[in-house]
Amino acid sequence: MELNYDPPAQEFRRELRELIAASVPENWNGSGQLDPAARAEFLSGWRATLHTHRLLAPGWPTEYGGGGRRLIEQSIVAEELIRAGLPQAPLPNDACGFTLLGPTVLHCGSAEQKLRFLPPTIDGTIRWAQGYSEPEAGSDLFNVRTRAALDGDEWIINGQKVWQTAGLSANWIFILARTDPAASRSRGLSLLLVPIDQPGIEVRGIRNMAGETEFAEFFFTDAVAEARNVVGGIGEGAKVALTLLGFERAAGGVAAALAAKIELRRLVDLVHATRGGRVGDDLRQRLAACRVSVQVLHCLALRTLTVAANGRPPGPESSVIKLLSSEHRQRVTELALDILGAQALTPSGAEAVNPLGPQPLGMDPLSSAAWVTDFLHARPATVYGGSSEIQRNTIGEQILNLPREPRLSESAT
Repeated sequence: MELNYDPPAQEFRRELRELIAASVPENWNGSGQLDPAARAEFLSGWRATLHTHRLLAPGWPTEYGGGGRRLIEQSIVAEELIRAGLPQAPLPNDACGFTLLGPTVLHCGSAEQKLRFLPPTIDGTIRWAQGYSEPEAGSDLFNVRTRAALDGDEWIINGQKVWQTAGLSANWIFILARTDPAASRSRGLSLLLVPIDQPGIEVRGIRNMAGETEFAEFFFTDAVAEARNVVGGIGEGAKVALTLLGFERAAGGVAAALAAKIELRRLVDLVHATRGGRVGDDLRQRLAACRVSVQVLHCLALRTLTVAANGRPPGPESSVIKLLSSEHRQRVTELALDILGAQALTPSGAEAVNPLGPQPLGMDPLSSAAWVTDFLHARPATVYGGSSEIQRNTIGEQILNLPREPRLSESAT
């Protein structure tokens, strides 16, 4: 299954390859080959290059700083950057802004919100964090307890959010809050855009099991947001939130599938280097299973692109991508540690670059440190963004039309 590229798309690909070749050093083999200092310096200049050529958000309308590119061209950008070992979201908060908040504002926001928030997201003035999960509302998205009460022209916000990726470097957060406490579950929720730099918000870092402070938690005590900062309308937060999750799982599908292919190639290189290519039936079958799942993810991503190209927003099918991709990463990283054996107990080599996905092109396949970090980061992948159990419920109920699973509130009545 492949996309058909018309002559303008083919010309765009050629121009993009020329830009990449002119923007990277000689003997470039991907950003994974750079040490931390060199990587930080390179990524700063690389983001400026993407900004100049309107490639940070290639599909956004030009009036908001985007590239105004067709969907097929957006796919080409993702493909070529992944193949070259280059990030499309160079800074920690870029992915949240370009993949989550931006598409949601374009789809659900007002004209004023688009002008106010999209250009600063592209130029890096606004750095977003996502505020969905709470201590008692992770995969159960509609059980959020953070409240927002309208007081004149401001929302007064009280509550807590947790597991915010790159929350320590963000200066704005979009949160799902209960604006009608009398309503139950999905009713009475609203999506609010909230500035972080204010007295009513405390941000604390969370150290993960890989030894990194990559997550954060937010505490809101009479924090404020302007009344006009509701996306999609008051009480429409559930619908907007599901739309946003669909963008999260669908928009980066092609790039994620290509990144998974690069990771699998790195795994095969590890096998050749450690075992001389000699593998038993069990290892061969596990490698083949990983190869199959990567190809399935690629086909699903192309299908999702086709749906979006026809003007339809992402639907429950995005749960299939989320489910398969997170479980695939666990299989790949578990296999890598099995191949490393005792080496995994004393990790060495280049450190991992990407905390939430496969390492970029250029990462040393023999680096046990990178593989161990990948393994640790893959463990919660079947929990964050919606657990595998929740995804299977969504697939069963909304795609396969199976009977709805009884909820706690239903079984208690």
